[in-house]
Formats: sequence, structure tokens, C-alpha cells
Amino acid sequence: MLLLTIYHNYSICPPLRFVFSTHQNFTLPLCFFSRPISPPKMKHTGSCPTVLVLGVLILCCLSYVRSDASDHRYKEGDPVPLYANKVGPFHNPSETYRYFDLPFCSPDHVKEKKEALGEVLNGDRLVSAPYKLNFREEKDSSVVCKKKLSKDEVAFFRKAVDKDYYFQMYYDDLPIWGFIGKVDKEGKTDPSEYKYFLYKHIQFDILYNKDRVIEISARMDPHSLVDLTEDKEVDAEFMYTVKWKETDTPFEKRMEKYSMSSSLPHHLEIHWFSIINSCVTVLLLTGFLATILMRVLKNDFIKYGQDEEAADDQEETGWKYIHGDVFRFPKYKSLFAAALGSGTQLFTLTVFIFMLALVGVFYPYNRGALFTALVVIYALTSGIAGYTATSFYCQLEGKNWVRNLLLTGCLFCGPLFLTFCFLNTVAIAYSATAALPFGTIVVIVLIWTLVTSPLLVLGGIAGKNSKAEFQAPCRTTKYPREIPPLHWYRSAIPQMAMAGFLPFSAIYIELYYIFASVWGHRIYTIYSILFIVFIILLIVTAFITVALTYFQLAAEDHEWWWRSFLCGGSTGLFIYAYCLYYYYARSDMSGFMQTSFFFGYMACICYGFFLMLGTVGFRASLLFVRHIYRSIKCE
Repeated sequence: MLLLTIYHNYSICPPLRFVFSTHQNFTLPLCFFSRPISPPKMKHTGSCPTVLVLGVLILCCLSYVRSDASDHRYKEGDPVPLYANKVGPFHNPSETYRYFDLPFCSPDHVKEKKEALGEVLNGDRLVSAPYKLNFREEKDSSVVCKKKLSKDEVAFFRKAVDKDYYFQMYYDDLPIWGFIGKVDKEGKTDPSEYKYFLYKHIQFDILYNKDRVIEISARMDPHSLVDLTEDKEVDAEFMYTVKWKETDTPFEKRMEKYSMSSSLPHHLEIHWFSIINSCVTVLLLTGFLATILMRVLKNDFIKYGQDEEAADDQEETGWKYIHGDVFRFPKYKSLFAAALGSGTQLFTLTVFIFMLALVGVFYPYNRGALFTALVVIYALTSGIAGYTATSFYCQLEGKNWVRNLLLTGCLFCGPLFLTFCFLNTVAIAYSATAALPFGTIVVIVLIWTLVTSPLLVLGGIAGKNSKAEFQAPCRTTKYPREIPPLHWYRSAIPQMAMAGFLPFSAIYIELYYIFASVWGHRIYTIYSILFIVFIILLIVTAFITVALTYFQLAAEDHEWWWRSFLCGGSTGLFIYAYCLYYYYARSDMSGFMQTSFFFGYMACICYGFFLMLGTVGFRASLLFVRHIYRSIKCE
């Protein structure tokens, strides 16, 4: 469920803008690209029964990467699949276009590769490339085509070079990148004096082991250029060179180089240092709060135990005083139950994604695996949302469980759908690959109709028939007590600010790495560290929410239900505030499309965090409140 440009402070590689200032070597560093992308072979079926759809989706999610040649074995002279994927501005990872949207040499028959659902969601649009790289067949300055570029095509290329456009290809499922040109700024201060050049000669260096391709890199010839500075027709002869070299690297380890950048010793040191720093800070703060809380609770239990043995004419104070109101059901119980159901589903989704990540499903460049897994697991866990929401709604003595079920289904999907509609419209206006084809939208709608909705209804029916009763240690009085006047810092917003800051302080350093991966060109593969951070986040969220709930009850404020949920989920608001900081201070993203994609989808992700962590906060507070009221004698 992004997950989020170039490192500045905690960088292994120097910022790529400077690495490629000469544009002479296009063997990009291992950390260039980030999104886990990988092609399971899948066909979109929408008219089959639900069980078949489930089976197909699960197989697609877990299938291993396959190229067109299923065993990746070739004989000398065999054609090896080479696909051109996309082009786009280097600093705007969401703004990508089809490779042949730029006036490159195109083959006589452009063949589009059939793609899995996750690949399409990732913005991949693979087509046959104009280069022929047959196995172990070397070529020297082979001509792709001779072309006269018109004034409009020259202007188009010049604009692309000015925006640092890069291209991406796949050769036997191995990624290739390179910039399409360079800007000569040396000794020039006025932008009108800059010179723009297009590379017209690319060299492919390929490593092989017996009958298998192990590695490929692309280098651009810095002396073979087309001058694009002036608006005039230009003759261009596009060429390529292919060099083969044997290696002893086994085929099974050919993808390891793409994850090595995350596992370099000095990179791991930065990660572990940030984790230890966060752990120490959090443990000190939580330990301090725990000590105070346990000491105060112990004194409360002693005090209330003595009060029960003493005369009954003493007036009760503190959290025992409101024992007849503390389990009074909250307002808007249907919305509250729906939020808990959605939050529980998102928590389950996150756990399953971590399980797949830890067993190695999301290795680098496993095209579309993450997106496929998100869609499949979200669909299959909708029953959990229906069961949790409806059963809790019935425990709160709700009557209209059908409306509650509809609200549960729309609470997260509704805002996500509206955001998608707006952003997909923007992508269509830009003719970007992020715009989903109509067929893919139909597939997603069918998944929602044939899988998500039925499971949601089945879960709701099971929850309604569970007939579980709400476990309250104390009876609730007929009329609620009046809440005494409280200081301003005990109101909802200041409490949310305090509750969200501590969990956010535990994860904000790791957030930088995640953002640089999802919204940049870094590879993130250290899922074990990320899982540790996630566990810390859950523990801190639960603890700080419990502490604030106790202080709220001690102030004789019995409306803790919504407050505990809002305080737990407030970390999501801090993450969204971090998005503003990251966009303006840490990234070079620009343009309406990239900006809208970044803030639009991050709003959905942070909203998901709000629901998930809000559920964690409420569940922890509910356990705590039940425990302390069971420990005293309530009349």
C-alpha cells in the first residue's frame, strides 16, 4: 500500500544531476530506479466466476518473473527480447510517456507487449525496441535509421533534453537506462547561450554466462551528437554498438546488483544509526510516561480500595467518578464502526505486504508485483472490514447494519476512487503512461464487483450473526454526567498534536528513504529494518494513546472513544505535513501533473495511515479502560 527523488544528506551515490553532468557514461548507478516492478504473465479476465478470478489473481501476485523466452536460455544468434518502456523528466517520476512519443527511429511493426495488471498500474508500456541485440552477436556502429528531423521535432527533442529526459528499456527482463541528450552550460551564464545536443550513438555492453544473459548497460557516445540548439531541420543518423563479454556470475544472482546499493555497509550504518537513535528516544519517552502512569495507577487503586472500605459519604473523584459514563456508546456509531473496520483491513493488508516483502517477493525491478499484491490482498481482505465493522456496530446496539456495511465499503475506497478519477483525467490530458487504459479500469471494477463487494457482504453477514455483546465492566447510567470545564490543552486538537508527534519522531528518518524510493529513483530493499520501524510505530502509537486516554478520564472527560481514535491516527497528519517539507526542500519535482500526483496519492496513503493507526490507538485504549475498571468495584 509508497509508497515517495534523490538523496541529499543520506546519499550513497552523489546526486545524479552531478554524476551525469558530462553525460559521457550512461551505466547508471544501482540506485537509479526504485519502483518494484516485475512481469508475471497474466491475462485480464472479467467474465469468469468469482473463484476463478480469485485463483488467477493470486497466481498473478505470486508468479515468478518470466520473459518472453520463459527459461531465459538462448543459443548463439537467437533473438533476445528487447522492449522500450518509457521516457520522461528525470525529476518527475510520475510524468512518463511512451518511448515513441519522442520522434525516435521506430521499427516497421511496433509490437506491444502484453502486460500484467501491476505493470499497467506502474505506468509501464512496453513496445518492441528498434535495436536488434541477438545473443552473442556483436555489432559495430550499426545504423538504426537515417532521419531528417523537422523543426518541430528538433524543438520537441530540445525541450526533452532541457528537462533531463531519460529512457528506460528491458532486455531479457533486465532494466536499461540512459539520458537522451545533454545541455552544454560550460562557461555560459545566460540560458539563451546554452547548447542542446541529442545522442545518436548508443553502445550496449552485455555480460553472459554460457547460454544466459547476466547484465547489460548502455553508454552514450559523447562525440556522436546532433545539435538541437537552433530551430532548423537536421539530418541525424542513429547508430548502436553491441559488445559481449563472458562472466562467471550465476544467473540466479543477476538481480542482486540492483539491491546491493541498499545493503552497502555505510548505507546500512546510516539506517541502523537512525533506527537506534529513534529507539533510544522513543524508549526514554515511553519509559518515562510508563513509569508515571503505572505509579499514578497504583496510587489510584490503593486510594479507591481504601475508599470502598471507608464510609460511603466521601465524594468520588477522578476516573472512578465517571464509571457510569465511560462505556456510554459514542456519537455517530455507524461511522465509528466503519472506521474501525476499514482500519483493521488496512492493518491486515500492511501485515501481508510485509510478509511478502520479507520472503523476497518484491525484489528490485519485479515489474508490477507490489501493485498487483496491493490490489489482490485488499480485495481478499474486504471480508475482514465487513466483519469487524458490522460486529462492532451490532455490539454498539446499532440497527441499520446494511447502511453501516455500505459506509464501510466506501470509507476508504470512496476518497481513493475520487482521487484516482481526477489524477487519471490529468494523466490523460498529459498523454502520460500513468493514465490507465479503459480495459484496466474495467478489470479493477470487475475485481471490486466480483471479489471485494461479495466478501464485504459475507463478512458483514457473519459479523451480524456473531451476536457478540459489548464487554463493559461497569453499568452505564441513564443520563450522562456533565463534563467539567477543561484547559485548552486538553481539547482534541492539542491532544492530537501531542499524540502524533511521538510516533512520527520514531519514523521520520526512515520516511526519507521511503519517499526517495517511491517518489524518486532509489531502490529500497531493507524490508527488515522497515518492519522494525513499523513495530516501533505501532507500540508508540498504542502507548501514547493509552496515556492520553488515562489523563482524559482522570479529568472526568468520559468522551474518550473518538478522541482515542483521532489521537492514534494523528500520525497520518504529521506524515502529510512531511510531504510538504519533502516536496519543497528535498525534491526537484515540478509541474502540475507531478505535483497533483504526489499530493493526491500521498493524501490517500496518509488517510489510510490515519484509519489504521486510529484503529490501533482505539483498540489499545479499549483494552486499557476495560482493565482499569475491572480492577475496581463499580456500583
